[in-house]
Amino acid sequence: MSKNRYPRLLGLVPLLGTLLLGGCNMTLLNPTGQVGLEQRNLIITATLLMLLVVIPVIVMTFLFAWKYRASNTNATYTPKWNHSTKIEIAVWTVPILIIIALGYITYKSTHELDPYRPIVSDVKPVTIEVVALDWKWLFIYPEQGIATVNKIVFPAHTPINFKITSDAVMNSFFIPGLGGQIYAMAGMQTKLHLIADRNAEMEGISANYSGAGFTGMKFKAIATTQEEFDAWVSEVKKAPKQLEQAEYAALSKQSQNNPVELYSSVTPNLFQIIVDKYEGMKPGPKVNHEKKEKEVAATDMNSHSAAGAEE
Repeated sequence: MSKNRYPRLLGLVPLLGTLLLGGCNMTLLNPTGQVGLEQRNLIITATLLMLLVVIPVIVMTFLFAWKYRASNTNATYTPKWNHSTKIEIAVWTVPILIIIALGYITYKSTHELDPYRPIVSDVKPVTIEVVALDWKWLFIYPEQGIATVNKIVFPAHTPINFKITSDAVMNSFFIPGLGGQIYAMAGMQTKLHLIADRNAEMEGISANYSGAGFTGMKFKAIATTQEEFDAWVSEVKKAPKQLEQAEYAALSKQSQNNPVELYSSVTPNLFQIIVDKYEGMKPGPKVNHEKKEKEVAATDMNSHSAAGAEE
């Protein structure tokens, strides 16, 4: 009875595999942005290089098992064999060459895809300040004077400069369609530079477990034309809610599956206020954030000019 059952169960393995993969999408392999495209190419290149070792090993495993099976009396039996210079050269040289190639590609791409490195463009970037909360994302547009929850809109073909922090536990900001992922930490500001190559609606997620509402910590990222972006900003400016201190205090409380919210105005320098509230918890001297912001802005401008000169 059991002997007949096992072949049937084994026959269900491909079906189960298909069902498990049915919920997967290929966002990382079908990116919308320049950074995501470079990261996809890196993933494919690294995989192909590693397959240069994996595939021959798998093939030879089956070939050797077939050639030296017990029923093959023609196979040479050499129980005292213990060395082959040719085999040693092959099994050491090939992996070493692959590791050297992967090391070079990784080193080069790590610098080219540095999330802090501004994207070279003739178009003025859009700045979006990101605050990770329990369990939702707050987005502040300092230049436009608006804020949103769990939704961002930005023009395609325009660099997006994300400034990221957290007013809760550590989190990770990730838009798979655009590429890049960076942590959001309380009392710290991290940065991420992305760009969309076409109009698209993408999913944004939290890539770091942060508690009970983690699975619902998602947001919409929409790349539009410049005209549609301007119209959207004008629409948000008409929203009835304003993100003042009292409103933010209520928003920062824990909530799950938070809906999209729009704020027509926002407390000036709210992002920096959120970062500074943890200043006393960190060791070391106090930081002059106004001076630091000017130094960072100057550094970004110099990096942008240098990158443009290289082009």
